[in-house]
Amino acid sequence: MNWLSALQHLHDSATPGVLVTVAAVRGHAPREAGAKMVVSLDSSWDSVGGGNLEATAVERARAMLKVSANTPELLTLRLTDKASNEHGRQCCGGEVTLLLEPLQTVRPHIALFGVGHVGLELGLILSRLPLNLHLVDSRAGQLTPERLAPLMDGAARVEVHHSPIPEMTLHELPPGAHILILTHDHAEDAALCDAALRRANLASIGLIGSAVKWIRFQEQLRREGHSDADLARITTPIGLPGISGKMPAVIAVSVAAQLIQRLEAEQAAALPSPLFQRQP
Repeated sequence: MNWLSALQHLHDSATPGVLVTVAAVRGHAPREAGAKMVVSLDSSWDSVGGGNLEATAVERARAMLKVSANTPELLTLRLTDKASNEHGRQCCGGEVTLLLEPLQTVRPHIALFGVGHVGLELGLILSRLPLNLHLVDSRAGQLTPERLAPLMDGAARVEVHHSPIPEMTLHELPPGAHILILTHDHAEDAALCDAALRRANLASIGLIGSAVKWIRFQEQLRREGHSDADLARITTPIGLPGISGKMPAVIAVSVAAQLIQRLEAEQAAALPSPLFQRQP
């Protein structure tokens, strides 16, 4: 498998990895500038020159993976008999600078249950971010290619689920998924809340609606056997406090901002900088 196929493999399997590129060469070196390899915690693909050069790059890449680094690094190595040669001697006489780039192969899973006016606006915002976006609706008409076309050109990987019984799709989501419940039907919302609370491994559960709706839902969910601690797992209303606008786009911006806060807080312990970097 070459480095390009390896990139696709890591993306498909959501496996962390580092792309290593020969950024610059001075003098003689085993590979030319632009040569690449991909490194995971337990495998590597392609080559940037073998020997001490490559072994040092792999060792550094795996050290980056172990601390979940997401900032690129430059590594310069001299290929002479006087240079450090922990993994063997290379005497080509040149100097090689390697660029080590952590890959965004592990993405959060966000599921929107209900792709109505608010769901579509929210999906449009989230589709611009590097995540796995699941769009779930019991109504096939809400999921037509024409309607969802604006969501398909962003950074997100979008999966569309037409599900007459939406809670069945909920059970297919991976552990750690974030779900937002905003369907057209309060009965669907209630069934989804019940099913979501029966999954202890979801990262978060958000429910759109009023305080009166939540009072009624709490009574119903308690009758289904859920405790106060269970109910506390559901965030409702969703969105940043202090934003009172009712337009779908306003609600979507508020909910998206709150979700990004949650995602960044979730990763703060593991990552040295935010998941979604501000651009200059």
